[in-house]
Amino acid sequence: MNFSSDRVGQIPPYLFAEINKKKEAMKKAGIDIIDLGIGDPDLPTPSHIIEKFVQESQNPANLKYPSFSGCMEFKQAVADFYWRQYQVKLDPETEVLALIGSKEGIAHLVPTLVDPGEYVLIPDPSYPVYRMATLLANGRYHNMPMSRENDFKPDLNAIPDDILKQARLMFLNYPGNPTSATVDIEFFEEAVEFAQNHQIPIAHDSAYNMVTFDSYKAPSILQAEGAKDIAVEFGSLSKTYNMTGFRIGYAVGNKKIIKALSVFKSNTDTGQLTSVQKAAAFALNSDQMCIARHNAIYKERMNAMLDGLSRIGIEVDPPKGSFFIWAPVPNGYTSAEFVSSVMEQTGVILTPGNAFGPSGEGYFRVSLSVPNERLYEAVNRIKEKLKIVIG
Repeated sequence: MNFSSDRVGQIPPYLFAEINKKKEAMKKAGIDIIDLGIGDPDLPTPSHIIEKFVQESQNPANLKYPSFSGCMEFKQAVADFYWRQYQVKLDPETEVLALIGSKEGIAHLVPTLVDPGEYVLIPDPSYPVYRMATLLANGRYHNMPMSRENDFKPDLNAIPDDILKQARLMFLNYPGNPTSATVDIEFFEEAVEFAQNHQIPIAHDSAYNMVTFDSYKAPSILQAEGAKDIAVEFGSLSKTYNMTGFRIGYAVGNKKIIKALSVFKSNTDTGQLTSVQKAAAFALNSDQMCIARHNAIYKERMNAMLDGLSRIGIEVDPPKGSFFIWAPVPNGYTSAEFVSSVMEQTGVILTPGNAFGPSGEGYFRVSLSVPNERLYEAVNRIKEKLKIVIG
C-alpha cells in the first residue's frame, strides 16, 4: 500500500543518494571526510546574542504561545534595520511578518499565492525549495535559465507569453545560492517594472544580504521604485549572525501579500518562540561588528579555496557575496562525475551543480562554512591528491 500522497510522490529522488552511500562507506573505512557541501555556518552565534536569548528565556511570559505574526519588538527591529541599511520605510504592523526561518516562509508563500496548475517562475539554478514548494502546492514551475555570460541573471524577456499569462509568482535570489551572483539596484528596478507590467508578484530571497566582501553592499529589492506594490523580500538571521538553529526570519514588503501569508501561517503554525524573537531583535539592534569579523573570515577562506582550485586549472572570479564558490567542472566531466572523483581521491565533499536545476550542470558548489583548519586541509588535499584531466 502506498502511504504517500501524489504531491509527495512527485518529489524527485534524492540526488545525493549515491554520493551519500559512498561517503558512508568511506567513513566506515576510516577515511577522513571534509564536507564542503553543507551551507550551515560553523562560526558560533555571537555571545551577546546567546546571553540575551538565555535572559529572555527566564521570563515565563516568553515561553507561552507566541503571536502568529510575530512580537512587535522583533518586527520593529526589522523595520529599523531596513531604514538603517536601505533607507526603506516599513510599517512593522502591516509590512513585516516574523517567520520560523525564511525557508518556512518561502515554502508557505507558494500555496498562499498559487492555485493548482498555475506557474511559478524560478531561477535556474537556484535553491531547491522554490521547486519543491511549487510541486507540493500542485503548481507548475518554469525554469528561468541563468548563465555566466549573463552574470547569472535571468532573461525575463525570454519567458514565453503563455507562461507569463499563467504565472502567479516569481522568485529571485541575490546574493545567490548556489551561484554567489550579485546584482545592483538597476536589475531590481528592471525586474519590478517587468513584474508590474505582467502583474506577477516577486519574492526576493535575501538570506545572504549581509555576507558581502570588499566594498560591495547588497541592495534590497524594496529600494526599487514601486517595489512594495508588487514584491516581498525574505530575510534571515541564520547567515548574518550564525543563528541557523534559532529558525528566525522575516518577510517584508507588499502588505496584501504579507497579510495573505499571515493567514496561511496562522492556520499551519503557531509562530516562533518569543524569546528567540527578542534575541533576534537584540541582534539587529546591537553591535554589528560581528558581521564584519565573520565576513573577513569567509573572505580569507574564499581566497584560500580559489587558490587551491587555480592550482588544478579551475579559475573562478572571486564572489562579492554569500559563502559559496560556484565553479565550472573540468571538460570531460559531468557535475556528478567530478564531485564523485574529488570525493574518492581526496575525501572532500562538494555539491554537484545539477542539484540546483538543469542549468547547474557543468558546475559545482563549494561551501566555506567549515572551520579554517578543515578548509585549509581540503585545499591541500585538492592541490596534492586530485588527479584530473583539464581540457
